[in-house]
Amino acid sequence: MPRYKFVVMTKPVAGREREYNDWYQNVHLRDVVAIDGIQSAQRFRLSLSVQADPPPFPYLAIYEIETEDIEGTIEEMKRRTQSGEMFISNAMSGELFAAAYEELAPPVKA
Repeated sequence: MPRYKFVVMTKPVAGREREYNDWYQNVHLRDVVAIDGIQSAQRFRLSLSVQADPPPFPYLAIYEIETEDIEGTIEEMKRRTQSGEMFISNAMSGELFAAAYEELAPPVKA
């Protein structure tokens, strides 16, 4: 079965970072992994930028997905968000970047 990494970069509304982090970690990740095919979710905070301009998104979430239908899985995520079944906190800025990447080969390890 095809495996994917779904990456999402976001940022909180100014002054609401604590609320954003609490919602994202304790509510949103659980809602997302409840969707068929989504195996896990993990969050990261930017610690070092290696480009000239700082990136606009200080937070990254990576979701591991196994599915024969990546478009259907992403559409289900969108459907749950739009229906209100999956709550999206207004402490998260409306700006984001999201993309699904298909795994090409297993990880190379030291």
